[in-house]
Amino acid sequence: QVQLVESGGGLVQPGGSLRLSCAASGTIFNIYDMGWYRQAPGKQRELVCTITSGSRTNYADSVKGRFTISRDNAKKTVYLQMNRLKPEDTAVYYCYARIASAGWNLNDYWGQGTQVTVSS
Repeated sequence: QVQLVESGGGLVQPGGSLRLSCAASGTIFNIYDMGWYRQAPGKQRELVCTITSGSRTNYADSVKGRFTISRDNAKKTVYLQMNRLKPEDTAVYYCYARIASAGWNLNDYWGQGTQVTVSS
């Protein structure tokens, strides 16, 4: 069974930084796209950024220049470095991965979510 486990959320002051990690485990044949989404209270879940298996990246306009996504394929882990955080970045952050598991079944998986709060 494939699982994504996130870590690294917390409380930070405006202008501060946080780094999120998300590790995949289980029977995994290949990991394709990985990414991060977020959901603020009362709002729909929105895309933050994605990264392909070849490390091509895509960012929401609201985080360009402040957030950086990266991945370590050997560790089956995706990272999100968040700098110059703003109060409007406050949300639950979810990692995502498209994974080929046992039998080369291709499915989308989600982490459990980690809270990021930006406040003074």
